[in-house]
Amino acid sequence: MREQPIGQAVENDERAEVIAYHRGDTHAAIGTLLDDIRHLRRQLALAEGAMSRGMTRGWLPDYDRR
Repeated sequence: MREQPIGQAVENDERAEVIAYHRGDTHAAIGTLLDDIRHLRRQLALAEGAMSRGMTRGWLPDYDRR
């Protein structure tokens, strides 16, 4: 049996849980995750507007993964 790194095993379990929650409907699972992304981006934009530069020592949020 091949051992999986812990991080990879957790990611695989999370994927399975998301799909199981949507009763195997992958389109519904993807739709929910996209809705979550939109919500979190809105929350990030609100937080960015509410915090001062001094509070974050020049940090600015990045909306895209690198």
